[in-house]
Amino acid sequence: MTKSWPDTADGDVFRRLEANGFDFGEPCWIDFNVDFETSTPPTRAIDTLTAAYPNALIQSEEDGERCYLLVKFFDRLSYEFVVQLQDELSKLMIPLGGICESWGVLS
Repeated sequence: MTKSWPDTADGDVFRRLEANGFDFGEPCWIDFNVDFETSTPPTRAIDTLTAAYPNALIQSEEDGERCYLLVKFFDRLSYEFVVQLQDELSKLMIPLGGICESWGVLS
């Protein structure tokens, strides 16, 4: 069953996942990256995310050059969920110098 997603970067990811046979009906870990202007995420950012999303797994990660927060949710993957979470995470983090513009799943 081919689904039509918007012509956006997120929609492109969903089309690639579908083409690779991803099972959208099964819950999975969905990773959201919150990037910061500084090299280390503020402690207040972790506290804010933990309070807002107590069921999320939140961890500080490094990719060699920068630090970011990885926020993981176990749920069924949907375009609406991804767009909504990126928006909510960004609204919470922008006052603290962070933004969420990327996500991923293991496929």
